[in-house]
Amino acid sequence: MSNMDPKAMPHKAGTTNPDWWRGAVIYQIYPRSYQDSNGDGIGDLPGIAQRLPYVASLGVDAIWISPFFTSPMKDFGYDVSDYCDVDPMFGTLADFDHLVQEAHRNGLKVMIDLVLSHTSDQHAWFQESATTRDNDKSDWYIWADPKPDGTPPNNWLSIFGGPAWTWNPAREQYYLHNFLKSQPDLNFHNGEVQDALLDVTRFWLDRGVDGFRLDTINFYFADKELRDNPPLPKDKRNDTIAPSVNPYNHQEHLYSKNQPENVKFLERFRALLDDYGARAAVGEVGDAQKGLEILGEYTSGDDRMHMCYAFEFLSKEPLTASRVVEVLNRLDDAAPDGWACWAFSNHDVMRHVSRWDLTPAATRAFITMMISLRGTLCLYQGEELGLHEADVAFEDLQDPYGIEFWPEFKGRDGCRTPMVWENSNLNGGFSDAKPWLPVSHEHLHHSVEAQEIDPAALLHHYRRALAFRKEHPVLMKGTHEGLSAEDDILSFTRKHKGTEMFCAINMSETPSTTDMPTGTWEPVGGELGSTGAGPDKKLHLGPWQPCFALKRN
Repeated sequence: MSNMDPKAMPHKAGTTNPDWWRGAVIYQIYPRSYQDSNGDGIGDLPGIAQRLPYVASLGVDAIWISPFFTSPMKDFGYDVSDYCDVDPMFGTLADFDHLVQEAHRNGLKVMIDLVLSHTSDQHAWFQESATTRDNDKSDWYIWADPKPDGTPPNNWLSIFGGPAWTWNPAREQYYLHNFLKSQPDLNFHNGEVQDALLDVTRFWLDRGVDGFRLDTINFYFADKELRDNPPLPKDKRNDTIAPSVNPYNHQEHLYSKNQPENVKFLERFRALLDDYGARAAVGEVGDAQKGLEILGEYTSGDDRMHMCYAFEFLSKEPLTASRVVEVLNRLDDAAPDGWACWAFSNHDVMRHVSRWDLTPAATRAFITMMISLRGTLCLYQGEELGLHEADVAFEDLQDPYGIEFWPEFKGRDGCRTPMVWENSNLNGGFSDAKPWLPVSHEHLHHSVEAQEIDPAALLHHYRRALAFRKEHPVLMKGTHEGLSAEDDILSFTRKHKGTEMFCAINMSETPSTTDMPTGTWEPVGGELGSTGAGPDKKLHLGPWQPCFALKRN
């Protein structure tokens, strides 16, 4: 851990509103791929700071920065070797402090990605733990004796392929890793481990961060008895969390994650954030079968997580009107007082324009639909440009996940290629050097520079949509009622402090008609293509067309 005084350069967050996160829009930045400032082909913290005016121009409320901590980069920062320092490829702690100052100056909150479930095998904690069975940190990771025949202690599998156990000759024991073997799992049953991770959290709070995205939040605890996971029936398997070619999908992960002890730690984490005021956290719930139920459990009340996201809208399943209603109804049942964070794309899944094969009109409709949802929203860098999944050749792959399962699964590099700022050079304004991943030539036509000068570009539609949401607090904080999927039209009513807004969106290429709810409604949102009822008092929606209407009293 860094020896630098965590309070050496404290910054105060730019808000005193403890509810700033509720209904907010968060913009995810993958730092390796946003902006290279020093010509080494890798994005960095000064590069992000340089681009913050653009981010602010979108109308978002916060940025979430994927890991930039010291790391051997076996999993590109999600394998942390020092939680309290910046990896030199991304800059310095001073660069981070400058980024926070610039973000706050631009009206943006800063959320950073904390990877608490596991560290790198290069972390000092693991290096000590792995030496003997009786050192000070011998119980900081999950160690287990082999079975009598020398095989691993149970049948748990790694998301990245193969057993979730690796043999350590020095201890003559196996250690657990739910991901790469170079990512050993911490033992949260040990109170000292929890205390150390809360100290890490405090370090970054003292540097002025406004919140955190918690990686794999449901993986913190493993079953103390290390019981075998039961098999998962074939008809219940899906590839939401792991590709179908991965045997990980053949198990019900009853004991390797989702343990009840996790709630107490989340309450400790929330209490720490509350001590700092106006801070917030969003948890990633990685579960293919009961993600919404876990979301409900983790966000219930006001002493756990502020919000969580599951993978329902990050899956390959087409996002039809009926699918949206199904998910929202399930969420209402599982989390009546919880709070969801919705996303269509992120650094781990195929970009949604490609995943759902969206036309330009459909892409506009999807963000228009998203801004009408109850919950917080998360956008992934480049989606405001309509970027599709890049085709990365095998020889250019960096992601160990894709290399392991190629060609049936190409990994996550296709959604991680560099941001395209201009189309005047081969690297899209991202770097003067060869980028760590190639810039897609097709992406160049969708660059920020090209879209800024085109009034009809998707980028401007995103800005209009986010501005419309912010203009109407009922969309940010209101309840939703009357969820309906009639033919291809998704509709519901949002209510907040005496304001009612009817929202309907035709989620197809086919014109469709539905009834307006009773009452007198005033159409709004014309800048988003919204329309009102016709002379026959019915709502006629063209392909991918929305309707937003406020009720007159």
